[in-house]
Amino acid sequence: MNTRINKAGFLLSIAASVLLISSCQEEKKKTTAEKVPEIETFVLKEQKMATSLKMPGELIAYQQVDLYAKVSSFVKTLKADIGSEVSQGQLLMTLEAPELSSQLAAAESRLKAQEAVYTASKANYDRLFETSKTPGTISKNDLDQAIAKRNADFAQLSAARAAFKEVGNIQNYLEIRAPFSGIISSRNVNLGAFVGPSGKGSEFPLFTLQEQKHLRLAISIPEIYTGYLKTGNEVSFTVRSKPSEVFKAKIIRLSGALDQRLRAERVEIDVFNADKQLLPGMIAEVSIPLPAIKGTYSVPKTAIIDSDEGIYVIKDENNKASRVMVKKGRESDDKVEIFGDLKEGDRIVSKASEEIRPGTVIKP
Repeated sequence: MNTRINKAGFLLSIAASVLLISSCQEEKKKTTAEKVPEIETFVLKEQKMATSLKMPGELIAYQQVDLYAKVSSFVKTLKADIGSEVSQGQLLMTLEAPELSSQLAAAESRLKAQEAVYTASKANYDRLFETSKTPGTISKNDLDQAIAKRNADFAQLSAARAAFKEVGNIQNYLEIRAPFSGIISSRNVNLGAFVGPSGKGSEFPLFTLQEQKHLRLAISIPEIYTGYLKTGNEVSFTVRSKPSEVFKAKIIRLSGALDQRLRAERVEIDVFNADKQLLPGMIAEVSIPLPAIKGTYSVPKTAIIDSDEGIYVIKDENNKASRVMVKKGRESDDKVEIFGDLKEGDRIVSKASEEIRPGTVIKP
């Protein structure tokens, strides 16, 4: 009887042990399954990404020139000042150079004297020529000498005329006129000041003239975005003085080359400013649309890791993590355009981190 009881107890203890071991194994499997984190992924799809680029730009005058004195002289009259709106050809300043008046008078005297000499030699030749028509009256040598004298005097007359004209042109430099219509933005001299092409008188320009009704908006576009721009694209911009007002203009000129220092292409936009709300020198915040050219892959910014090892995304390959090196393109508010060894339908980790190493089990 006792033997049967002991045998039954032994079987019960074996059964309990088997149940305990089975329960432990199930618990272990459950714990292992719980240790594999769930990682959010998404399916990569090709799509057209239209974005905009925000960059600072500088408003500059469409035309701007610094006016200097070409001859050493003194300021005689001032016809314009800072803020004066002038038209093309308008007199801005007259200068005075007494020595130029003397040079002009001397050149005029030489011209008149040479005119008299030429008139006499020409008259002498004409008389000899008419007389030579009667055979034997004038020798051929005398006639040749008269021709040579007339030609030499004519050459001297031409030189005197050129010298007189040159002094007259220099005299014209005593009048400073506007080369185009615009506004005087700077004046650096006063009445009686000495000015000239060299020395202290030429340290600063007499006037700075700007065309302000027509401005240029200059922007330097980074190399990565140059392929999306073309002439005629419309952009919008704002300035600090009028933050609530949005101005629009069109791209007119592309430099077609990259600046060696900035590695960017200079783009110019014509801005018509008839009401002169905008001023040269203003910094504008420019919004440039970048239209989609063809389908590309774009991913959330959280899917990209920029580490010392490079820029990459994490791809799900048969529930295991693998790194794919990529290059970044355009960016929007929450997405980035990427280029790499990827294809449509790949599963990419949405929130990547460096803790997800290659080979890590991914539980979608």
